Formats: sequence, structure tokens, C-alpha cells
Amino acid sequence: MSLSSKDIVPLKEVRARFTALAEEVCTGREKIITRNGKAYVAMIDAERLDYYHQLERQSLHLRLLDEAEAGLNDIENGNLMSVAELKAAYGRDGSR
Repeated sequence: MSLSSKDIVPLKEVRARFTALAEEVCTGREKIITRNGKAYVAMIDAERLDYYHQLERQSLHLRLLDEAEAGLNDIENGNLMSVAELKAAYGRDGSR
């Protein structure tokens, strides 16, 4: 959904029209709240926020799968390091 100039609202206007703005948000109109003329926060429907969080988790899982696949490819190609080499490369001596 694209934003229009009607969806950009100064913070002091939000204080006066919060309920009306919340009703607009519930119909799918996201709002960008400005403070001193700059983007400050956004108002979005709670269900859409849940959806955005779900997408974020899915993206994280896909990145983890890509990293796991890269690790398996390294193993298959013989790109291995010993524990001592890892500690030397990353400056860890094993103590905590």
C-alpha cells in the first residue's frame, strides 16, 4: 500500500485526532507520524504488525538455512579448520 500526503500526520495533530486516525488505520491506511517535520513513528493495524513480524521470522529462518547450506558445502569441499585454527583466527583462548 502506498502512502499519500494524508497519511503523514504531525504529532500534535495525532493528540487531537487519535481515535479518528486509529479508525483510518484499521481500514488499511497506515500513518506516518512526524515530529519536528521528520518521520517519528508509524501507526499500523495490529494484524498487519503481526504479519510483518511473521515475515521477519521467516526471513531469519531462510537466512539460517542458507548459512547451514553454506556450511555443509564447505564440509563437502574440504574447507575445514581445526579448533586450534578457529581459536587462533578469532582470538579466543577457550577461557571465559
